[in-house]
Amino acid sequence: MRKFSIPKFKLHRYLEAAVWIVGLTLMALSDPWANDHYSLCLIKNSGLGFCPGCGLGHSIGFLARGEWIQSFKSHPLGIIAIIILSYRVYTIFKNTPIKTNRNEQNN
Repeated sequence: MRKFSIPKFKLHRYLEAAVWIVGLTLMALSDPWANDHYSLCLIKNSGLGFCPGCGLGHSIGFLARGEWIQSFKSHPLGIIAIIILSYRVYTIFKNTPIKTNRNEQNN
């Protein structure tokens, strides 16, 4: 039976990809219209009005629902952020192949 192993020096790339995938998924699933949910944003919790990070999250949420204009109004770089992060995840998986352990193949 073949066993697959991930070299330790490449494991951080998979962790990075997982963080981007989970982050984009959570922002896409969150309701951008909801204002009464808990937020980890320090700017929002301090009572200041506008937070560019929250606008970026709302932009991704609107984009996931197909509301392109509202997404652009929330933050103009939301669409570009999704493209850049999706491309980053693609390159991580493209450039980090899983190799088989040669010692275990001979047994």
